[in-house]
Amino acid sequence: MKIDPNVTLVYSTDIGKITEKKQPESAPQGDGIVRIHKDSKGRKGKGVSVIKGLGLDEKALKALAQKLKKQCGCGGTVKEFNIEVQTDNREQLKTLLEKLNYQVKLAGG
Repeated sequence: MKIDPNVTLVYSTDIGKITEKKQPESAPQGDGIVRIHKDSKGRKGKGVSVIKGLGLDEKALKALAQKLKKQCGCGGTVKEFNIEVQTDNREQLKTLLEKLNYQVKLAGG
């Protein structure tokens, strides 16, 4: 029997529905500098600060995001290995990250 590489097994009568195992995504490695961008596109004019280049895994990013949100007193989320914090106060985020021994730059307007 010849097996076609473009065909995948979806259902088996032995075990039921077949699901593919997802490979964990690895964090992109940056140049060691954390950049804080200001972004308001697609948010109805409300500004957020996007923290890029941390190089942490997803669990550590969520823990750091929670810590930053508590210190700033605002909301936020983790998307695509970036932390989005709902504040325009980038200077406060910069000082908090520098206390955690990160090299930080303010990027963008």
